[in-house]
Formats: sequence, C-alpha cells, structure tokens
Amino acid sequence: MSLPNEILRRRTFAIVSHPDAGKTTLTEKLLLYGGAVQMAGSVTSRKKERATVSDWLEIEQKRGISVSSTILNFDYNGFRINLLDTPGHNDFSEDTYRVLTAVDSVIMVIDGGKGIEQQTLKLFEVCRKRKIPIITFINKMDRPSRDTLSLLDEIEKVLHITPYPVNIPLGNGNEFKGVWDRRTKTAHLFERTTGGAFRAPVKTCGLDDQLVREIVSESTYQTVCDELEMIDNVGDSFNVENIANGTMTPVFFGSAVNNFGLELLLNGFLEFSPPPQPRQSKNSAVEPESDFFSGFVFKIQANLNPKHRDRMSFIRIVSGKFTRDMPVIHTRTGKKLRLSNSNNVFGRERTSVDEAWPGDVIGFVGGEFLNIGDTLCEKPDIAYQEVPRFAPECFAYLYNPEPSNYKRFQKGLEQLVQEGLVHLFTRKNALDKNVLLGAVGPLQFDLVQFRLEKEYGAASRLETTAWKIIHWFDTKSVEPAQLSIPHKSALVQDDNGRNAILFEGDWQVRHFLEKNPSIVFN
Repeated sequence: MSLPNEILRRRTFAIVSHPDAGKTTLTEKLLLYGGAVQMAGSVTSRKKERATVSDWLEIEQKRGISVSSTILNFDYNGFRINLLDTPGHNDFSEDTYRVLTAVDSVIMVIDGGKGIEQQTLKLFEVCRKRKIPIITFINKMDRPSRDTLSLLDEIEKVLHITPYPVNIPLGNGNEFKGVWDRRTKTAHLFERTTGGAFRAPVKTCGLDDQLVREIVSESTYQTVCDELEMIDNVGDSFNVENIANGTMTPVFFGSAVNNFGLELLLNGFLEFSPPPQPRQSKNSAVEPESDFFSGFVFKIQANLNPKHRDRMSFIRIVSGKFTRDMPVIHTRTGKKLRLSNSNNVFGRERTSVDEAWPGDVIGFVGGEFLNIGDTLCEKPDIAYQEVPRFAPECFAYLYNPEPSNYKRFQKGLEQLVQEGLVHLFTRKNALDKNVLLGAVGPLQFDLVQFRLEKEYGAASRLETTAWKIIHWFDTKSVEPAQLSIPHKSALVQDDNGRNAILFEGDWQVRHFLEKNPSIVFN
C-alpha cells in the first residue's frame, strides 16, 4: 500500500488513569475485542487464570499495579493499532509522560464511583498542553456509581473540556444492564461472563422495547429518560474538529471487568481518534507524509528477554517508511547505523518486522549508545525534542553490600539508569563515591532494588536522604567551586555532566540565592 494509505489506517494511543481506575483491565479487554488475544487475563490472576499481557514484569504481577509502560501492536477492522499501556501510580508518572510524547490520542479512564482524581487531573493537563485528543471511558458502572449528569458536569467544570456522551448507562451497580447509544438510538444489553475472560453476549433494541422494560427497573428507566431529555436539550452538539483540537471529549460508559460497552468504545475510538500527526523538529514541523524516515526513542527496556540480557529501544516513527537494515543517522552524535534488529512488540513477545510506517512503534535491539529522546533519521538536521526529563523529588544512596557482586551490581544499575527508571548523580567535592539516585517517587527505588536482585542477581541496600529539591544552574558566570553552598545542601553532577544543587527545603534555596546573586537556575 502507499504511504498515505498506511498513515490513514494507523492509530497510536495510550490508556491513562488514576491508580485502580481499571486502566490495565481495559487494556486487556480491548485486546480481547480487537482479536489480539482469545482470552482476557486478570490483573490479580490466580493459578488457573491467565495474567495480563501488559503487566508482564514479576513485580507488576505480584503487586497488581503497572510500574512500566507496555507496547502492544495489533490489527483490527483494517486499522493498525499501536496501544501503549501506562503506569497509573504517580511515582511512575515520568514514564507515562514520556509515552504521551509518542501517541496521537489517549483514552482516559475514570472510576464512575470516584469521578476525577488527582492523577487524572495531572495527566489531563499534560494532554491539554500537548493538544492530544482525549476519549473518555467512565468505568466500573457495575458498581455503585455517581449519577450520569454529575459525572459529565464534573468533567466540564474540573477539566474545562466539553463532554459529549456518546452513550449513557442503563442504571449502575446491580441495576446496570447496559448502555443506550445516542447516535444509533439503540440499547445495548449485556450479560455477565464468568470473570470477564470472554466477550460478553449483547442484544440490541429500542429504548421502548419490551425487553428493556423487563430488565430495567421502572425508576432506572425513568431516570434514563430524564437524563436523555436533559442532555439532548442542554448538551453541546457533536463536533469532530473540537475533538481533534482537544476541547471536546467523547464519553463512553461501561464496565471493563465485565466487558460492558467495550466494543462500542473501541469502534468509537477508531472513528474519533486522528491518524499519525506531525512532530516538531528543531527547525520545522515534520509531516508523516515526508519522503524521508525519521523517529525518536521514547522508551528503553532492559531484559525484555532475560535469557539474552538484551536491551530494546522503542522508536516512534514520525515520517517516511521504515525498512529493515536501512541506514540512518543518530543525529545527537552524527554516527551512521543500520536498523537491522527491528521488532514488532506485543507485551513481552516480539516478532521481526521488515517494514513499518508513521505512527508505528518498533523495538530495536542493540544500540547501547542510544538514549531516551534521541532522534534517528535519514537527514542529519532533524532533531526532535519531544521527550521531557523531570526533576526528582526523592534522593537516596544505593549500596552494594556484596563486593563479589560488583560487576553485576554495576551492570544492572547502568542499564536501569539508561531506561530512565531513576537519575544517577555524583557528589562533587565529596569524599564518598557512593551511588546517589534521584526519583520522582520512592516506589521507583523499590523497583530498582527488586529488578537488581531478580534480573541481575545483585542485592542492594538503600539509604534515603533528606534532600527534596534539585536545581540545575549555568556555570558560565561562575565556577562551582566558588559557590557558597548552604549547610546540608550538596553540589552534584547528573549523568549528562550538568551541575546541580540538592536542597532539603525552600529556605535553603532562598539562602543560596541570597549568597550567590549571579546564579540563575535552569
């Protein structure tokens, strides 16, 4: 097929949410309805149940939470879908934000009983700044939930985005029987499936159909009719352009764990979400239809195959056609390389890929010199600056208690730092040369220790510090050795050689600026 046709059939999106809103369960069910798996896995799988495809790390399966983003590629109804499952916990938000640089739209999951939570709000603000189209799925309607109108009203008032309910629920909790599709004027009635492992049977009919009146209580039926009248008379009209520019969000209701409303969500998402979009290079915007290949690294994963201790760099293709063994330029260093060991990725599984197109995410094994944010292109003057780095808020020393494991400890730590899991710092003018790590949240330290032991056989000991604030500064005007550093603060250098100072609190920051008025923080 031609480049324009391949671009039009691509959809690259992330699923984001507050922890426990049902994001990973929804991911698994979309794979089921998309035909990518025959049986959906469980986030808290027991012996006879299959674990989820996206949560394949051992620590994820043990704790029942996502700690790393996962790439899942599959075909559905003529579309090529690149689905990126993201961590919901705030401690791993840096990984989630990096993923958002690689997608063209998101599905935002909201718990119907809790409404908009803090992490949901943070993720929405990132999407708003990047003008990423948002499709909203209000989940867990099979549990006691807030009423439909109050949920829609909260989306509009808190997120400042216009909600357009594509469907509304027929009841909630034990009274939840399905959804009413406003556009097709049909009720979709669902039957529960054991554990939600298989597609739920569905019946469609009109709202006045006898079948609806039999299974929906009279009070629920009247509530639905009143809600529909209110939405139809007062609600905003559907506008595709507003969805594309991020000012309107289509809203779907359902229950991921019981497979209610998921086929409607999947088909609606494919209709409303955009194909691959342009990306801004340092000089100009690059269109997907450009006749040269370009892409950027947004994620690195060590030990995807633990038997081979491999290292995979995930590349979002921005423009042109990718072919195996093609020569490209690593624009940060100017080096030329061949993308020979390229793969399609589905969770932990991989298959060789010979060609790919804009919007696709491919994994490239090798290239130890690649870093997150690097650009690969057929032109030397293209450099994407899509991937942000976040200032750590937690700092800790990591010790190797077993000198005989020095090589394994060092190798494991080096690879985990390259993944962007934590930041590595070196204290300047200090006698100790111990490993100092920085992280957005303390759970990242737990993950480092867990993976060091499980994947590299290296035990470790963690010692937290009181530092909570880091500021980078420009050394053009003054040498670091000439600075007046407050007591209990520390002068450090990050893994890119940039100078920074660690502080315990804001009072130290103010004191430092008073003593060093010529310093400007970056």
